[in-house]
Amino acid sequence: MKLFDNLIVWSLPLVPKPIVKFFSRIYIAGSTLQEGVAKVKELNARGIMATMDLLGEFSKDEQICKQAADTYIEMLKTIDREGLDSNVSLKPTHMGLLISKDFCYNNIRRIVLEAQKLNNFVRIDMEDHTTTDDTIDIYLKLKEEFGSQHVGTVIQAYLRRTIDDINRLVEHKANLRLCKGIYVEPRDIAFKDMDIINESFKYNLDKLLSNGCYTGIATHDEKLIYHALTVIDRLKLDKMDYEFQMLLGVQEQLRDILVKAGHRLRVYVPFGKDWYGYSTRRLKENPKMAGYVFKRIFGIGK
Repeated sequence: MKLFDNLIVWSLPLVPKPIVKFFSRIYIAGSTLQEGVAKVKELNARGIMATMDLLGEFSKDEQICKQAADTYIEMLKTIDREGLDSNVSLKPTHMGLLISKDFCYNNIRRIVLEAQKLNNFVRIDMEDHTTTDDTIDIYLKLKEEFGSQHVGTVIQAYLRRTIDDINRLVEHKANLRLCKGIYVEPRDIAFKDMDIINESFKYNLDKLLSNGCYTGIATHDEKLIYHALTVIDRLKLDKMDYEFQMLLGVQEQLRDILVKAGHRLRVYVPFGKDWYGYSTRRLKENPKMAGYVFKRIFGIGK
């Protein structure tokens, strides 16, 4: 069964985009801000927080980057106007990092400034390893001006450098999302063994929580969630000291179990027209979902 699911994923480049879009509907709120807002309202009604993301990355067009930043400002205003329990997440390469670091910084700063005005928060996503240094530098510069209550970034457990990065960031009491990591990286950059990646996640989570860093525990792996729960219990953390984070459409039952147990949980709600790159990464990360949808389409296994 696993071989069948992986075969579906390996064939994605040959699959027409409309079919990939059908496969990925569960992961994406829609094409418009209004559809994103509707999904956030559904989640909020279930006691779940959200972070909204305008899909897009790796842009080298200044106008597209500026328009994306303007959309994020409109997102923050809409969240405030609608009374939503949501913040926003953005990618540096969508804000112009491939054009220049200063250009990217200025676009993100405009968004964080709006978040400060509206008492909201911006999460700067982490992309492939070529962006790691610049992303951390931009984050720390913005944190110095706006504080951890308005801006945070992401650390990926599969990178070999992550222990050193966290040793640096805990000194700043950084606000971090900790995830495993999804980009395909060279072996000299990233661990390839999943057991090692999981151990890295646990080690770095322990360090963050033990040092008073607000942490978004971003995983769908119940073993890692169990480990997080033991750390939370051992350190006697208040529920405002951390949150769990999950992707839209993934592990919904486990998500609801955590919320019912009283833990704060935030769901990543992406929307927008640039859905293809995000969709293919999600399906590669979760081949079982691709195989399941494929079988439903063609009536296999009924």
